Amino acid sequence: MRRAQVFLWVLFLGIVSLLACTSRTGKAQTDSPKQGTIYISVDESFKPVIEEEIKVYESTYPDAHIIASYKPEIDCFKDFQNDSTRLIIVSRGLNTKEQGYYESYLKYKPQWSLIAFDAVAVVVNQKCKDSIFTIKRLEDILSGKENLLAVMDGKNATSTVIYLQDSILKGKPFGKNVVASKNSEDLLNIITNRNDAIGFVGLNWIGDNYDEKQQNLLKKIKLGLVECVRCEEKGLFAKPSAASVSFAEYPLARPLYFIVKENATGLGTGFTNFLSLERGQLIFRRAFLIPAVMNFNKRKSNIVD
Repeated sequence: MRRAQVFLWVLFLGIVSLLACTSRTGKAQTDSPKQGTIYISVDESFKPVIEEEIKVYESTYPDAHIIASYKPEIDCFKDFQNDSTRLIIVSRGLNTKEQGYYESYLKYKPQWSLIAFDAVAVVVNQKCKDSIFTIKRLEDILSGKENLLAVMDGKNATSTVIYLQDSILKGKPFGKNVVASKNSEDLLNIITNRNDAIGFVGLNWIGDNYDEKQQNLLKKIKLGLVECVRCEEKGLFAKPSAASVSFAEYPLARPLYFIVKENATGLGTGFTNFLSLERGQLIFRRAFLIPAVMNFNKRKSNIVD
């Protein structure tokens, strides 16, 4: 009888411990870097390149399934906070207050790291005669001083919206001429059909020279030239590209971060390691983004017979 009571007591403690673990992580973690299923939230403006990263990862590990939900950045952080996901990919890491909150709640620190750089591309219709923009003019357009229709890549706070309000408007509100599209794809459709508008979209939606769909889009829209604010020579303008961002010529550059909360080596950790290592970094480079972890320099060499 006593042995049965001890067994029941140990079983009870085990169930309580499991429930406590589950309550802090949303679901009990049963996956590993090579197998299982994980749901992640990704800022929609990074969708093309992250889809490619997932495709390669899942082809390498057929038993691993990464189900991505693409949405505004602010909603990614909401998912992370309410335990809807263990992994988000956004344009910033955690601040000190957020780190303290999660460490107190989870009893461990979430891991986050910079993995690549993207750019906010200014796009206009091919028929638009004016595609050169100073930073001051972009400020006038976004604040409503210049009444040109400005289209954003989402109806909520995407990383593009947050970036433009912080870096161009310095926290001031958008003008009434600034409107929201459904998403990045919808924004590009709007610009292809209107020559009286300007759009702001992630470069990885329009800058991949190997993507046939993106190259067809460039027959209908064009990338705007934006003033180089760091160039010693004044009056220089640059289009968004991996080169112009790398050399700080194109001013509207922004980072990509992952943030993962796993207290064990699971599928989230496996995928973020992949993003940070050679294969994942090469995919960023092939999509004409700038890898932030690994530097792939071309070197000249002489072959001696």
